[in-house]
Amino acid sequence: MANIGVIGSKGAMGEALRRVIEASGHDYAGGADKGDDVSKLADVSDMLVDFSAPGALQSNLHAAVGAGIPMVVGTTGLEDKHHEAIDHAARAVPVLQTGNTSLGVTLLAHLVREAASRLGSQWDIEIVEMHHRRKVDAPSGTALLLGEAAAEARGITLADNRESGRDGHAGARAEGAIGFAALRGGTVAGEHSVILAGDEERLTLSHSAENRAIFARGAIRAAEWLRGREPGRYTMEQVLGI
Repeated sequence: MANIGVIGSKGAMGEALRRVIEASGHDYAGGADKGDDVSKLADVSDMLVDFSAPGALQSNLHAAVGAGIPMVVGTTGLEDKHHEAIDHAARAVPVLQTGNTSLGVTLLAHLVREAASRLGSQWDIEIVEMHHRRKVDAPSGTALLLGEAAAEARGITLADNRESGRDGHAGARAEGAIGFAALRGGTVAGEHSVILAGDEERLTLSHSAENRAIFARGAIRAAEWLRGREPGRYTMEQVLGI
């Protein structure tokens, strides 16, 4: 059993995390949100789970390092500077960062990596995602996670081979490109499909999230796994042993 603190506690994911923590037998150490002192929460927690905002990540990591406790980062919309901050914090404490804490999505990324590595660049890759109308970042962190898996499998960088926002006379699709399409509307928790399109055949790998509770359960599974680890940066794939 552990005392788990939640950063971003007033959001939808924060509420889902609190319910999962209590149902799993752990103790809910409390929550912190915009304007709160995260260091106080860290001092009474065995670990932190962060689903807040990119702008708060640096101070949240600082609080975890100051308290010497592990941290799960599920915040999306991160940039290079945020990943550098995570790398720095991971020298002192265990940090697990992911674009999606769902166990199903973690396995999906593994399958995408396998498919992309075995099918040549002649197979076009398109990633389509849909989320609720309130989501502010696009493509989703999960879509980017899947794109990174495909790019890694092909030995290329996603940044140099990404296509998104096609409109008008966009021209022919570049060979080896990884395309993204983002849809927004309603209350969709998360839909992701990775389409590998070859000549006269097509393979689609997909995942549907029916409730945010799946992300909360995955995050708590990750926090449980992270406890007692050496300082370092970890992934959801390691949680599943893949």
